[in-house]
Amino acid sequence: MKYVCSICGYVYDPATGDPDSGVAPGVPFAEIPDDWVCPLCGVGKDQFEPA
Repeated sequence: MKYVCSICGYVYDPATGDPDSGVAPGVPFAEIPDDWVCPLCGVGKDQFEPA
């Protein structure tokens, strides 16, 4: 399932992950470390909603 940042609209797609932030492809959103932030606007995981 994809998650979208409610602030800037960035979409986290587990199929691609977030390699620039150390999140490998295939990592579900729930398994991303709690200190991960949106790569575009810097807000925390709590600002993301299921897409």
